[in-house]
Amino acid sequence: MAEEQELDLVEISPKADPPVCKVMDYKKFLYEQKKREKQLKQKTTQVVVKEIRFGPNTDDHDYEFKKKNAEKFLKDGAKLKAFVFFKGRSIVFKDKGQILLLRLAQDLEDLAKVEQMPKLEGKRMIMILAPVSKK
Repeated sequence: MAEEQELDLVEISPKADPPVCKVMDYKKFLYEQKKREKQLKQKTTQVVVKEIRFGPNTDDHDYEFKKKNAEKFLKDGAKLKAFVFFKGRSIVFKDKGQILLLRLAQDLEDLAKVEQMPKLEGKRMIMILAPVSKK
């Protein structure tokens, strides 16, 4: 039948009993499959994560400068990973680091929502912010 129609006989399910075959133009089938995969790939969005680093004793001017960068990242649609890095014995200022991160979250609450509250991981206290969806 496939030769009469000048098409290909394609085995769809070889493990079925009896095996399932279909008469089709195989090259056209491959082309359409690639086209579908390309469309699915276009619809997916890549999540970008930007990082901002603070120290436990970050000055107000430095904080404001980094906050402006954070606003820019969030407006561009990227997630924000803000962290306080504790060097040496500055780990005793855990509360300062947490206050700094919570202050950042409060200042950016109109642009972002907190995805992960400040959490100490080793010598870093990390907080993740995600941009608020625009409706």
